[in-house]
Amino acid sequence: MPAVPLSRRHFLAATAALGMSLKPAQASAPRIVSLDYGLASTLLSLGITPIGVANAADWSTWVVSPPLPASVADVGDALAVNLEALTSLSPDLVLTTPYLDSVTPAIEKIAPCLRLSIYDASGGDVLPKAERATVELGQAVGREREARDFLDRAARHFEACRQRIARSPAPAVLLISVLDARHARIYTAPGLFDSVLHRIGMRNGWTRTGQYWGFETIGIEQLAEVAGPDIHLIVFEPVPRAAIATLRESPLWRSLPFVERGHFAILPETLMFGMVNEAMRFAGQMADYVEAKR
Repeated sequence: MPAVPLSRRHFLAATAALGMSLKPAQASAPRIVSLDYGLASTLLSLGITPIGVANAADWSTWVVSPPLPASVADVGDALAVNLEALTSLSPDLVLTTPYLDSVTPAIEKIAPCLRLSIYDASGGDVLPKAERATVELGQAVGREREARDFLDRAARHFEACRQRIARSPAPAVLLISVLDARHARIYTAPGLFDSVLHRIGMRNGWTRTGQYWGFETIGIEQLAEVAGPDIHLIVFEPVPRAAIATLRESPLWRSLPFVERGHFAILPETLMFGMVNEAMRFAGQMADYVEAKR
């Protein structure tokens, strides 16, 4: 569904529903459920622990950092929210995205919703959109100052990573998640990873643009189409055990130039559809990788 930008009317309505002013001086934090990992991690960085998160059980697999407090309830899959569990939490606000438009009407019967748009058909690099959404979220929950401080810390982190990487020529990188022994998800413009690469002075070796989520599903053999001695292949965990075992025995995989040259690494999980926290984690991983390869 095409994304509808957060209007000032919707923003003020959500804020009013919380009984909040736009000032950061709040006596107590609102009770917020997030149906999106990126919005939940942003809340944590603004000093608010959500009372519930969709797919909380998988947080340590996909998000990792910041850790999710044990007190946070799991409200089920984002597209199949456990409405009974959600009702029992008595939230003041539920955070949603355009991806969740199909389930939002049912959720609005339980609590007001604030829809923040990062991954949508409007296009554009994801990182600046995530930064704008961070400010909007901070305003809506009375933590505007905290949001600005968080973005200042993020900007310093990106600059520090850029300076670390700039000490020697940085390789172009192909960024993939292995789906099975024959297919991979490769990360493209205008997604979060591609946007961060530009911010820290690196280059995406995959030049085709994907959809607004910032990825394309390819056959493993298509990696052989990308040539160049300076291209490195980065694979993100989790990797299916059966797939990596099969690939290691595959003549095609072993003949890929970056695999032959040792320009290949498997890095820990990083949420590819996240926001600023996840962008910072990825930037740090890239800086560490470049330094280790010098």
